[in-house]
Amino acid sequence: MDCSPEEDTDISESEMDEYGDKTYEALKNGNHHVKNSDETFTCPYCPKKKKRDYLYKELLQHASGVGNSSSDKRSAKEKANHLALVKYLEKDLAGPSKPVSENDPPVGCDHDEKLVWPWTGIVVNIPTRQTEEGRYVGESGSKLRDELKSRGFNPTRVHPLWNFRGHSGSAVVEFRKDWPGLNNAMSFERAYEADHHGKKDWYANNDQKSGLYAWVARADDYNSTGIIGDHLQKIGDVRTISEIMEEEARKQGKLVSNLKNLIETKNKVLKEMEERCSQTSVSLSNIVEEKDKLLQAYNEEIKKIQLSARDHFQRIFNDHEKLKLLVESQKSELETRGVELEKREARNESERKKLAEDIEKNAIRNSSLQLASLEQQKADVNVMKLAEDQKHMGDDGDVEVLEKVDALLKQLREKEGELEDLEALNQTLIVKERKSNDELQEARKELINELKEMASRAHIGVKRMGELDSKPFHDAMKRKYNEEDAEDRASELCSLWEEYLKDPDWHPFKVIMVDGKHQQVIDGEDEKLNDLRNELGDGVYNAVTTALMEINEYNPSGRCIIPELWNYKEGRRATLAEGAMFILKQWQVAKRKRGMS
Repeated sequence: MDCSPEEDTDISESEMDEYGDKTYEALKNGNHHVKNSDETFTCPYCPKKKKRDYLYKELLQHASGVGNSSSDKRSAKEKANHLALVKYLEKDLAGPSKPVSENDPPVGCDHDEKLVWPWTGIVVNIPTRQTEEGRYVGESGSKLRDELKSRGFNPTRVHPLWNFRGHSGSAVVEFRKDWPGLNNAMSFERAYEADHHGKKDWYANNDQKSGLYAWVARADDYNSTGIIGDHLQKIGDVRTISEIMEEEARKQGKLVSNLKNLIETKNKVLKEMEERCSQTSVSLSNIVEEKDKLLQAYNEEIKKIQLSARDHFQRIFNDHEKLKLLVESQKSELETRGVELEKREARNESERKKLAEDIEKNAIRNSSLQLASLEQQKADVNVMKLAEDQKHMGDDGDVEVLEKVDALLKQLREKEGELEDLEALNQTLIVKERKSNDELQEARKELINELKEMASRAHIGVKRMGELDSKPFHDAMKRKYNEEDAEDRASELCSLWEEYLKDPDWHPFKVIMVDGKHQQVIDGEDEKLNDLRNELGDGVYNAVTTALMEINEYNPSGRCIIPELWNYKEGRRATLAEGAMFILKQWQVAKRKRGMS
């Protein structure tokens, strides 16, 4: 049935349990409508609230926040109804698929209550003793921290409070700044309350107190006078869970919006550059193809010129041979006539005179022929030289062919100029692409910086590449020393090896061939690493070699720790898109939580 408005009458605080039991029975009997479907639920006691559809976890947080609220605006009947709804959800509607994640705000506390942030606990009545000098001393913070860790509260630090007399018998317990840290803090408080050693028990006027008393620091502790209030005001401020959730939602929303716009802009620029690169590639292909065609045409023309020059030389040689034969024939004929004239010399004087004239004429003609023969020999030399020149340079007389060659060479130079222009354009695009990649790297750094401030154990986060894992050192020292000495020894050894990792002169690597490629691996014969393995075991050795490989991959020259966007689920470097999608999901979850209350 649909829920009805609250009645005007209210109940007292003492009647809340009885009223809540009746409300719980009404819910069990189906008198109120809670479940809309397998996935969505509604609150029957908030009919005027704009948000009517809740996921199971959201409705559980809403009901718990109202039921445990300390605000005067919430009536006792309203709180009792919502506490009964929490009981009904946990006992009758809870399933294996609806657990409350430790990464969510606690469901058992008031979201409007002012707490000290970062989450802080207070421990009082710590045993102290007076020394001979008159000062008071007590147990160390690390010992109390280890005791609380063993009980599952996971504090990050326990800070004893000291004054001019020494140990004050009080300490503050610091927890992580995230929701798991608040869950640990509330578990810490509930454990001491269950043992009647909570805040109310400490301030109750009864018998003498014994043992430790502890609780979560709130606004009254923050504003109190004394050593506890002074310390809380130095280390934090007072905030509500709702305020922190709203601040996270705002930051995540702004980050998601900025990253989304940045990615859209970069994708648009990359798409334009890809299109221009594609066009440039097509143009380059066309230019290369045209250049090949011009080169082929040039080679064919050169071949034609060489054939034409060879034919021209052959014609000159043939004409020269014909002229040489004609000169030899005329020379032979003149020699024959000279012999005949000498025979006729004795015939008579008149004939001798005529013969002398003929001989003189014949001598003149013979001299001319000798000169012609010499000129012919010179011509033979010039012809042979011309033939050699024609073999290499072509026919100087074939002007038309040479003009074609000049035209082809001119076109080829013009095409080569166009090719150089296109190559310059391609180089410009490459520079722009590198600039775009640099901007994407800046976006990746911004995403890493934002994720550093978000405490989350999700599969996307920031991993410090090259950071030395201290746990194997602690484990190795615990096998040799007691608890306190082991912690000190482990810290010293860990610090020492961190300095070794930063030493650029220590390079325990060797190069091997893997699948035909050179690859750097840890040198198994390195003396320092072998001594480490023999002394402290494989756990510490593996921690050091893992940090070495990460440093060698991410910052081999600087030898310092580099934060990296990391996909913990797949054990690899996360992409920028994966990081943005993770932030977007976190923002959507925070948005749903904001609409819950």
